[in-house]
Amino acid sequence: MKTMTLSIQHLLAMYAGAILVPLIVGNGIGLDSKQLTYLVSIDILMCGAATILQVVRNRYFGIGLPVVLGCTFTAVGPMLQIGAQYGISSIYGAILVSGLFVVVISRFFGSLVRFFPPIVTGTVVTIIGITLIPVAMSNMGGGEGASDFGSPTNLALSFGTLVFIILIYRYFVGFMRAIAILLGLLAGTCAAMILGVVDFAPVKEASYLHMIQPFYFGTPTFDWPAIITMILVAMVSLVESTGVYFALSDLTGKKLTEDDLTRGYRSEGIAIFFGGIFNAFPYTAFSQNVGLMQMTRVKSRKVILITGIMLVTLGFVPKLAALTTIIPTSVLGGAMLVMFGMVVVQGIKMLSKVISDFPENAMIVACSIGMGLGVTVVPELFESFPSSVQILTSNGIVAGSVTAIVLNIIFNMSTQKRRTIRERAATETEQVPVK
Repeated sequence: MKTMTLSIQHLLAMYAGAILVPLIVGNGIGLDSKQLTYLVSIDILMCGAATILQVVRNRYFGIGLPVVLGCTFTAVGPMLQIGAQYGISSIYGAILVSGLFVVVISRFFGSLVRFFPPIVTGTVVTIIGITLIPVAMSNMGGGEGASDFGSPTNLALSFGTLVFIILIYRYFVGFMRAIAILLGLLAGTCAAMILGVVDFAPVKEASYLHMIQPFYFGTPTFDWPAIITMILVAMVSLVESTGVYFALSDLTGKKLTEDDLTRGYRSEGIAIFFGGIFNAFPYTAFSQNVGLMQMTRVKSRKVILITGIMLVTLGFVPKLAALTTIIPTSVLGGAMLVMFGMVVVQGIKMLSKVISDFPENAMIVACSIGMGLGVTVVPELFESFPSSVQILTSNGIVAGSVTAIVLNIIFNMSTQKRRTIRERAATETEQVPVK
């Protein structure tokens, strides 16, 4: 019973993050209630399958740590942009290719990670978070194109949800703080029910059981800008997951080998690939569950395995998934503002550790964020360029990411030896006694 209770805690800790991604993406690309219910269901199921892939260690995959995998928020902005520009089929084509890419490079990612130091990943995460904020603000008003956009009811629900989440985070600690977003969504939806703006039709129409269906949203298509975007997202997610792996390694006292990391990366690649087949999402290790383990001091793989099995089971019950689709858009917007703001904060935290180390890093961040936001706001800037070049310039996240990678090579990697010599000389000078 104790194990089951701990597993439910882990499920609740990651549940808001798991359902918000399909709700945001599904609403953003215009899915109807039936399609949205399927999207939430399959995402919950695949979160469980991805988690089991990591926990159950064997010769080929699975890092063997109590890792909980969920859909990465880093992918939300790119998926919305790809959906708007190329359609939903291109989203899943890009996810499929990025999953295969991760599987192929899993053994070599250790050598590639040097191209994604904190100055690069922090910049990418910051760009993605900033470009998502307008989506949250639009939803707070009721959603783009809504007839009651910006109405007092929508604003009351969105800001009420936001204030509720802030109060939970301010006056509670531990597990309650970990599920603040989930509690905010519940409170906002209850308030909306009192105001009579909740539509229960999707729940009534949803079945109690369904079977998953490959390529539910149609045959995937493959567009190079979309593929490059999702590969960059996958690389950033692998870097984030690596941090979680080592945190859990310290927590459990298990030393990680190169083979362990390879199996962990390969598991994520397999999960992403099957996410593309079954129309789910890219996956990454969830850090909130690491915090929960630190709080409870329970580090059992069995607990996480049961959490994964629970998620898979819930994924076969559309009725439960449909309950999440009744959350009003304005309530979602209030929670999204917090979640997307936290993405920006995460990027800033990554940058704060390195941006003051060398003046060059500030230039890398300035140019990369400027390029990323500039292309997002003025996408027609490079329309006269050849299509082969527009692969890198048609998407703000790709443009900003490539800028960060190239500038990091120019400023840091190409001058690393010279910088090391200079630092060593400066240190030796400081150590020379004054006569």
